[in-house]
Amino acid sequence: MSQAVEQLAQTVSLYQACAVLGVPRSAIYRARPMPLAAPPAPRTWPARTLSLAEREAVRQTLNSQRFQNDAPREVYATLLDEGMFLCSVSTMYRILAENAEIRERRDQLRHPAYTKPELLATGPNQVWSWDITQLRGPAKWTYYYLYVMLDIFSRYVVGWLLAEQEASDLAQELIAASCAKQAIRADQLTIHADRGSPMIAKSVAQLMIDLEVTESHSRPHVPDDNPFSEAQFKTLKYRPDYLDRFGSPMDARQWAQGFFPWYNHNHHHTGLGLMTPAAVHYGWASQIYTERQRVLQLAYAQHPERFVKGLPVPPALPRAVWINPPKPGTAFKAAPVPTGVDTDDLH
Repeated sequence: MSQAVEQLAQTVSLYQACAVLGVPRSAIYRARPMPLAAPPAPRTWPARTLSLAEREAVRQTLNSQRFQNDAPREVYATLLDEGMFLCSVSTMYRILAENAEIRERRDQLRHPAYTKPELLATGPNQVWSWDITQLRGPAKWTYYYLYVMLDIFSRYVVGWLLAEQEASDLAQELIAASCAKQAIRADQLTIHADRGSPMIAKSVAQLMIDLEVTESHSRPHVPDDNPFSEAQFKTLKYRPDYLDRFGSPMDARQWAQGFFPWYNHNHHHTGLGLMTPAAVHYGWASQIYTERQRVLQLAYAQHPERFVKGLPVPPALPRAVWINPPKPGTAFKAAPVPTGVDTDDLH
């Protein structure tokens, strides 16, 4: 059929021939043999381009003992003063770059590759996070510094202190007192922090070695690596009774003495299945969960029509908490799980 169309198209247009014989033009175009591609034209070099011999001469001159420590601009000016012109400065740079013979001669600051912290807690007193936040004082540029040590699994504040400065000795005091209060054993705990000066102080690192506590740090300029402390500070500063400015360190300390017992024992945390941090930290959560389930079952038995999705259940309790969970398929070795929690220091 395509041959008939081609013969008819010699006397009339292809459009008319296809219309008469009822053949789509696309079928005719596909049936036609593809023309052979023309060979590429030989590449021609511009007349102003340096020859290979000239380029090699420029390279040898730049690498000669006389000029090997000089910049191309210096070589260009020196040769020009001597009545010699090889090429432009930019061409010198191109020739050196083609031969991988150019780089920044000055020493450059190279930041080390920081590993993303990946921390897993499956129970209390496995991973703590700590940070320092500023409370504004009575005058401009006056601040009080609140140090807070937080268990990331239970969100329980295991220790805090308020001071008028950031200092490594205060950080050591907080860490040592918190570990003693929670009866931390050797190789049980990892303490995570950002890279503030008290956090990376050598004295703090030595204290953790002495306590046999693992030290962990966020990557620089990555606030998401310390999310639990940041979230706890947001809860602290969004309290209705939080003051925009505190009149004195005593005022700030008095406010904190009221906030942290409320936070630990009365604040129902959404990340804990609406349990309080103390209930999760000291192992009361399972009993409270069972009692909540009993109350919901009783409510369901009295009015099942009000529960369109069936028997309600309390919010689930936390099983594992991550700082930067690894991607699927990535190997991770979890920290050892403590066998128990000492409740003697509960207050």
